[in-house]
Amino acid sequence: MLFIHRMATTTPITFSLLSNSLRLLTKPSSPFTSSLKNGFSIPTKFYAKKLTSFSLYTTRNGFCSSSAVASPESMEIVTDKDENKLEEGTFSEVRIKLPTNESSEKLLRVRHTCAHVMAMAVQKLYPNAKVTIGPWIENGFYYDFDMDPITDKDLKRIKKEMDRIIGRNLPLVREEVSRDEARKRIMAQNEPYKLEILDSIKEEPITIYHVGDEWWDLCAGPHVDSTGTINRRAIELESVAGAYWRGDVKRPMLQRIYGTAWENEEQLKAYVHFKAEALRRDHRRLGQDLDLFSIEEDAGGGLVFWHPKGAIVRHIIEDTWKKLHIERGYSLLYTPHVAKADLWKISGHLDFYKENMYDQMNIEDELYQLRPMNCPYHILVYKRKMHSYRDLPIKVAELGTVYRYELSGSLHGLFRVRGFTQDDAHIFCLEDQIKDEIRGVLDLTEQILLQFGFHQYEVNLSTRPEKAVGGDDIWEKATSALKDALDDKGWGYEIDEGGGAFYGPKIDLKIEDALGRKWQCSTIQVDFNLPERFDITYVDSKSEKKRPIMIHRAVLGSLERFFGVLIEHYAGDFPLWLSPVQARVLPVTDTQLEYCYEVVSKLKANGIRAEVCHGERLPKLIRNSEKQRIPLMSVVGPREMETQSLTVRSRFGGELGTMSVDDFTSRIKKAAENRSSF
Repeated sequence: MLFIHRMATTTPITFSLLSNSLRLLTKPSSPFTSSLKNGFSIPTKFYAKKLTSFSLYTTRNGFCSSSAVASPESMEIVTDKDENKLEEGTFSEVRIKLPTNESSEKLLRVRHTCAHVMAMAVQKLYPNAKVTIGPWIENGFYYDFDMDPITDKDLKRIKKEMDRIIGRNLPLVREEVSRDEARKRIMAQNEPYKLEILDSIKEEPITIYHVGDEWWDLCAGPHVDSTGTINRRAIELESVAGAYWRGDVKRPMLQRIYGTAWENEEQLKAYVHFKAEALRRDHRRLGQDLDLFSIEEDAGGGLVFWHPKGAIVRHIIEDTWKKLHIERGYSLLYTPHVAKADLWKISGHLDFYKENMYDQMNIEDELYQLRPMNCPYHILVYKRKMHSYRDLPIKVAELGTVYRYELSGSLHGLFRVRGFTQDDAHIFCLEDQIKDEIRGVLDLTEQILLQFGFHQYEVNLSTRPEKAVGGDDIWEKATSALKDALDDKGWGYEIDEGGGAFYGPKIDLKIEDALGRKWQCSTIQVDFNLPERFDITYVDSKSEKKRPIMIHRAVLGSLERFFGVLIEHYAGDFPLWLSPVQARVLPVTDTQLEYCYEVVSKLKANGIRAEVCHGERLPKLIRNSEKQRIPLMSVVGPREMETQSLTVRSRFGGELGTMSVDDFTSRIKKAAENRSSF
């Protein structure tokens, strides 16, 4: 039972850029092109210029082939404080390390205190505002208020009041009171949400934190000693959004104010730059600008339309995926999008997953269901005949489209949709085959992800939860097999005690993109539940029926989500082998059009994705090609037509000179085949 599509979208701040060369802003010999393992170089002079792009790899159109390494615990940014030295060609580095809440208790205390300071500031400016909860979060903090709607402009007033509170250096004082005393104080303040929070607190005594002697809140801490220890220049209020109390649509709509807080100004600047770069890479905007996909509201929210250019990339992804699976012994399947509802009763989805399934359809007095998973279908294929232990392992794989109900407010581009295609596969094996099969999945996962430029992973092994099916022996054996496979692979991993599914232990793998954000894609899950529910068996060496072990696994997660990650990873600048249009032929005048079409015809005949673009002056044709992220442009003028040649321009390498059509063709084919630059 793969629930991969509903995993967290991103973990945005523990990251490292794979390379720091600044495309279009530095010369090839620039000192900024040095690669840093745990960071990227940003001269401070470029903050104001709003960097337009990063080169992702030393070989830009290829892919990195280094093995998986543990993810860094913090982000490192290298800046230069001496701008005069930059002009002289020297490079003086100052490292800025962005800590996380986990790596810096000081930062966690600052963020938690900032939430209280913000709430105090809001209630000073808006006396009728009622407070609810205000936790620290990954990159800062937020607080929810029951108050009239506010806008981003109001955030400036709130920030100024926060600065005043911080400047007064008010102490943070912890107080322990009885439940009755806490209730008495809350009622005196007429804070109904605090009463509800108090009722949910089971521990005694009740702890209260005071900011000076003017404001307090129910809180367990921790906090800084006084507001003066907070650097007000390292704080920024980011946005305001609506949020239902307790996440319940039937409860009041609250105003949620988000803020970010860091230890110093340099960290804040680095984070602000990171946000700007993430915005530049937003797949929803790039999907529209590059005409890759759309969500057509006339058809319904969360339903993806793949446009021709996006469909080409999907075709390449699918072909790569299928080829590698067939090489590793998987059999490909295609199964229906609907099935009788009884199938989902047997699988347990109607009991455990009904809220995410669409309503059933009545067809000739029988109920049918759009599939939310592919697993039961693959089991039916397995059950079609009796299997011997000699047949195992049996490995089946499918790019299967599934449908899951999501609230409209949770839909998000390609990352949270209602219909998506999983790269689903299932392995039916013997108990003593688990380790080898898991190791094989790890190898295949690495091979596929490397194809697309992902080489840094965070790996987690989740063990038996409190409520689980299957005996202790099989759980222990399966968990040991997962550990042994990871150890054999040489991958570091964290153990999530009790975090496994009720039906078996699992391995989750998060990939890191060019900004170091982590994306849940790959998962491997051992399942003791479905083989029992569907009563699947094999005949062992003693002619007795036994239950096989079932392994669920996905490498990419879903094609839609993975495509969104790819877009943001490359900022729309796909490598040559993956680019929907690899080459664009540009005539200087319409006189060369016929020759241009002949060239494109030859390129297409050799499997190269090429097109002619004309109708504008050459400089504009080149600019338009740049905007569309076309890797290669071939300019054709009178001389090129006369000599049957092309003048080639690379989006990343500039002018490459004049070459024959045959030479141009062979170089593209070789680069695409080797996943390398032109």
